[in-house]
Amino acid sequence: MPLHDVPESDWKVFRELQPIALERFCRQILSQVQTVLLDDSRTHHERYLEMFRLLRERDEELAHAFNNPARSRMIGQLVAVQVYGLLQPDEIERFTERTRETIALLAREYTGS
Repeated sequence: MPLHDVPESDWKVFRELQPIALERFCRQILSQVQTVLLDDSRTHHERYLEMFRLLRERDEELAHAFNNPARSRMIGQLVAVQVYGLLQPDEIERFTERTRETIALLAREYTGS
């Protein structure tokens, strides 16, 4: 399926699920930051550096998955959301079979599995 050739129904589902996936992603990041902050085996400076590295890395992932949603980028963003484990199986089932198959194929290619 061309990345821009998605059914209107899938686009509507994507727009509905995107804020839910974004909240889950942010929750994951904040949990990781909390783990770094509470790691007493590191100095404050080491924790700061690790938190900064983590936030920079995760911000790039967030941008890839969520910034500037457009129908033409929906499949790529959905693949990222899938790879990051941000949607439940029942939420993924809301997309058409063709879209689900495309996402699954591209996610396997992305992860190499």
